[in-house]
Amino acid sequence: MPERTTVAALLHDGEIGSRVRVQGWVRTRRDSKGVSFVEVNDGSCLKSLQAVVKPDGLPRCTLSRVTTGASVDVVGTLVESPGKGQRVELDVETLAVVGDCDPRSYPLQKKGHSFEFLRSISHLRARTNSLGAVFRVRSAASAAVHRFFLDRGFFLVHTPVITSSDCEGAGEMFQVTAFDLASVPLEDGRVDFDKDFFGKQAGLTVSGQLQAETIACALSNVYTFGPTFRAEHSNTARHLAEFWMVEPEMAFCDLDGCIDLAVAFLKEVIAAVLDQCGEDIAFLNRWVEKGLLKSLEHVRDATFVRMTYTEAIETLKASRRSFEFPVEWGADLQAEHERYLTEEHLRKPLIITDYPEAIKPFYMRRNDDGRTVAAMDLLVPRIGEIVGGSQREERLDVLKQSMEARNMALEAYRWYLDLRRFGTVPHAGFGVGFERFMMFLTGMQNIRDVIMYPRARRNLEL
Repeated sequence: MPERTTVAALLHDGEIGSRVRVQGWVRTRRDSKGVSFVEVNDGSCLKSLQAVVKPDGLPRCTLSRVTTGASVDVVGTLVESPGKGQRVELDVETLAVVGDCDPRSYPLQKKGHSFEFLRSISHLRARTNSLGAVFRVRSAASAAVHRFFLDRGFFLVHTPVITSSDCEGAGEMFQVTAFDLASVPLEDGRVDFDKDFFGKQAGLTVSGQLQAETIACALSNVYTFGPTFRAEHSNTARHLAEFWMVEPEMAFCDLDGCIDLAVAFLKEVIAAVLDQCGEDIAFLNRWVEKGLLKSLEHVRDATFVRMTYTEAIETLKASRRSFEFPVEWGADLQAEHERYLTEEHLRKPLIITDYPEAIKPFYMRRNDDGRTVAAMDLLVPRIGEIVGGSQREERLDVLKQSMEARNMALEAYRWYLDLRRFGTVPHAGFGVGFERFMMFLTGMQNIRDVIMYPRARRNLEL
């Protein structure tokens, strides 16, 4: 019995005349003049391998079980295919049904299901062409992230999921407790966290940045790629409660160095996806978003334009557009502003720098003008912001002032301030919301369609 070979390997490199074994799931079965054509897909690529069952090749009772969704184990000879669009097909010797699939109840029996419907069966949706393509792209992009940093001498670090630090200061952390919620201990009417598992209030991390900074101040260049959580009540196509973040931190680095790395990162990951997932991108370009391929190639090859936040505000005002959100200096830029700048005004990717201090977190380095910080957002067409970063504030006195102005408890961040007390250095970093990046890479319009099991408000399947 030959060893199992993937459909991808057979379609691309399979040797005609070789005896092979394929295991996968039936996409379709078509019968014609005693011959059955069975499309077998194992998820290794978009296309399926056509297995040809000739008259009397299988008992009729066995063939009746070869229905859409059934899993099969097929052995045969690889032959040149007379059909269009396929180099080879499988002349079946034996076909065994591993797992039956009742066509009356199988929810993917028909084609053309909406993405909304597929979200209701997340455990099966990867079997569709669209979601299968998305998850293969996600795998390729994830591998490219690691290669990018490791090839540049970065160290991978695993920052904690459970933490006492709210990196963004927005108060949107999920709380972690070992208390019996039916009898939470109180002290003066407030939860007594001294009696909890950690002896203090704990939550799920919203970012690994602060902890990554501590390691960068020892190993110089590090990155983390892991899950983060926000208990945000937004229920939109762009928000998740659980999502993955790519977060590098670099010692002895300023804002310009941070920008250069972020641009190189985007270009290299996009190039890797285009190189390794051409078939999947072509499918998504045809059926999910027209122009996806051109958009990816454009960002991969483009020179990124750079402007300050102040210049961006002036440009938006000069457009005389009637935006839903008013354009005023000091207000955060919204998706409609970002898309106008990248898709209409410049038609190029854009880097915006030097945001008002008041709308950015405490850790960003204050500029000499006293009202802006050394921050940057990298914007691309179709999505808007895809990378956000900054030079971190390395001056102890300035950092303390920023924290005090936000009424932060300095004692709780003593460890963070220690980085400035003991051998402080200029350092910088950025964060990439991986699912937002995946929307750009695949053309998917809803962020819940680029992660296996989306976690959102009132949405917790499996």
